[in-house]
Amino acid sequence: MAGTVPGRATSSVVAPASPAAVEKPWVKWSLVGLAGLVLLWLIVLPLVTVLSEALKRGIDVYWAALSDPDARAALRLTLLVAAITVPLNTVFGVMAAWTITKFQFKGKKLLTTLIDLPFAISPVIGGLIFVLVFGRQGWFGPWLEAHDIKIIFAVPGIVLATLFVTFPFVAKELIPLMEEQGTQDEEAAVTLGASGWQVFWKVTLPSIRWGLLYGIILCNARAMGEFGAVSVVSGHIRGETNTLPLHVEILYNEYQFSASFAVASLLLLLALATLLIKNLLTRKNAH
Repeated sequence: MAGTVPGRATSSVVAPASPAAVEKPWVKWSLVGLAGLVLLWLIVLPLVTVLSEALKRGIDVYWAALSDPDARAALRLTLLVAAITVPLNTVFGVMAAWTITKFQFKGKKLLTTLIDLPFAISPVIGGLIFVLVFGRQGWFGPWLEAHDIKIIFAVPGIVLATLFVTFPFVAKELIPLMEEQGTQDEEAAVTLGASGWQVFWKVTLPSIRWGLLYGIILCNARAMGEFGAVSVVSGHIRGETNTLPLHVEILYNEYQFSASFAVASLLLLLALATLLIKNLLTRKNAH
């Protein structure tokens, strides 16, 4: 027969079965059911509760809560802060990931540690840091007051606090991805005569675009939903320094439960819209 050698025994290598193939069905379905229960309890039920409580007293009450001037001001401020912090953190994240993964230099581990710092510090402590630096009794407080520059209890302080708590997200998504990819493609492009900008735009950026997109989505979600650091530096001035999360807290503390859940549902809808855009872009890339 073709494909056989006389006098020589034939052997075949059987690939080992995957753990899922040899696992008993009841174990698999138990794990799936447990995961489903956890998701139902921690994610689905709270989301359904927010929407049901928001619409509990009717669409008129819901719309009145969203059309309130203070709610509209909080929405504008939330979108403004996200529009400032997300692009800045995107630029920083790409630069930091590029530097850490493509170059060897002294202080590399220190830079990586500093990027992780906001994950280790409570957001409230992060906000307090800016108060101690830029507050009236802080290091630069007297100079800022003499020049009539407001940072704490104003929009700049909210932007700084949000930048602090969100700047690791893009970098932490890109660093493992770029380390796994290595530097071979960039080195080949340089060998062929490409400049630094050409290497970045033509080689590096296309290979990291989906990791970058995911980091941007996480950064945007945290920027719009941040509470602790912003609460410290905002001053809770209605119509001026209240973001949507702070406005929800104020309404809830005033026992305006339907209005607070209505504004909370607006944050939920913004988050769902962000995820929808991400899924649409992912499907577009798949096709």
